[in-house]
Amino acid sequence: MLIRVPQPAAPPPLVVVSGDEELLVARAVREVLAAARARDPEVEIVDRAPGELTDADMIDLGATSMFGGGRVLVVRGAAELPEDLRDALLAYVGRPLDDVTLVVVHSGAVKNRKLVDAMKKAGAKVIPAAKITRPRDRHDFAVAEIRRLGGRTTDGAIQALLDAVGGDLREIAAVCDQLVADTDGVIDEAAVGRYHRGRAETSGFAVADAIIGGDLAGGLTLLRQALEGGTAPVLITSAIAGGLRDLARVAAAGGGSKWDIAKALGMPDWKVERAQRSARGWSDAGLARAIRAVAVADAGVKGAAVDAGYALEHLLQEVARARGRSVGTEERGRAEFAGRGGRAR
Repeated sequence: MLIRVPQPAAPPPLVVVSGDEELLVARAVREVLAAARARDPEVEIVDRAPGELTDADMIDLGATSMFGGGRVLVVRGAAELPEDLRDALLAYVGRPLDDVTLVVVHSGAVKNRKLVDAMKKAGAKVIPAAKITRPRDRHDFAVAEIRRLGGRTTDGAIQALLDAVGGDLREIAAVCDQLVADTDGVIDEAAVGRYHRGRAETSGFAVADAIIGGDLAGGLTLLRQALEGGTAPVLITSAIAGGLRDLARVAAAGGGSKWDIAKALGMPDWKVERAQRSARGWSDAGLARAIRAVAVADAGVKGAAVDAGYALEHLLQEVARARGRSVGTEERGRAEFAGRGGRAR
């Protein structure tokens, strides 16, 4: 008895990759080419970088192959195509060949958008590849990556991963792949810490989290690691300033769930939750003092201070002193000092 093995499905004749996120674009094109090769290992592939498409390519695209077999033409940078080549592609889209797959990569810009619209109207497969900019979308991307690789994770682990790696999608995908491969597939905060502890600890955000949370000794250690690792001093003051601003915004928002506050302020819910935890140790007066100290340090690291490292150490000490002080406590201390014959500073 003969067993018929199903042949892999051929890629569609028209494909649009819409967006400018490099990882997603590369992955989309790679998947189309893999499908074409699975269908026909001898498939002819022509991949044109932006600006490389020629009139000869257009002639070949519309011509029937003398030797049979499939063909794929990848046109990158379609938003920047000159009018003559764009019009030639428009003409082809109206009469595509069955044995050819045309893949058009368009950034999503307005220019040459009519080509994308014509391909959609002709039934093209559209693969979205827009740049991911929102923290929540990066969070969802990392979760999807780990699931795609067969792993499982928690929200806390995902946030620890993003804190350590940053916002570059290629790096997030690579780290997800490494973590799934190096664990039993269950990724928690401890796993992220084991593999990426050094990177997370040397970022300006880690310094900010430590000092805003009241850990002066830890903050100073992380500060030295960050500076030794090449982190620019201005990025550290910026991270501390951002953390204090988030703290002030969340404190001013009053009560409510983290989701309600996040929606009202346009902040990620995890950032609201972090600010709510930190806010318990801060008063309005202390927060104002810390923000003033950041402004002084920011000027210092931009040239006003002789030693940027010393300016940052002094900043951390000032923020630590400011944390938890109330107006009443500060004023009472000054009055007591003055009453003993001292001079309040």
